[in-house]
Amino acid sequence: MANRDALRAFQSRLASRLQAARTTGVAATWLAVEAGEGKYLFPLGHAGEIFPWTPPQPVPYTEPWFLGVANLRGGLYGVVQLSAFAAGASGGVAATTEATRIQSRLVAFNELLEVNCALLVDRLAGLRGAEAFTASEAPGAEAPAWHGHLYTDAAGERWQEVNLQALSQQPQFLSIGA
Repeated sequence: MANRDALRAFQSRLASRLQAARTTGVAATWLAVEAGEGKYLFPLGHAGEIFPWTPPQPVPYTEPWFLGVANLRGGLYGVVQLSAFAAGASGGVAATTEATRIQSRLVAFNELLEVNCALLVDRLAGLRGAEAFTASEAPGAEAPAWHGHLYTDAAGERWQEVNLQALSQQPQFLSIGA
């Protein structure tokens, strides 16, 4: 009997929270992540499932930012270290310990993008909407094609929007061979 009452109370609270979320109109637009020194925003429509750190199997003769392949929920995914890829040829793969890998996550691309790839990020920073930012800058002419707007939050932190669809079509991203 007590379990039934607790379940009804839980359902009631959940229904009221869902109704409040619908009426406030606040919606998350991005998944905020941190990778290396960078702070990034992935559009929710482009990001897929989030996995805990799974050590990939190394693939020989690939770029340093391509960490290998991992079995994620029965699918084979290429794993790219976002911080090393974003740093370009001048950057290398950052040395990390197992202790720092505890917060690391693999963010898969949405399956609609038809790319079996997951990005290694150091930390998830939650969901963000446009109201979380005070300023926005369009990408400059020298910015990579996969860079979206650059946003600044109230604390002065700068967040780079990453267009995962554009990233998945970039020749340098698709060319993993060293």
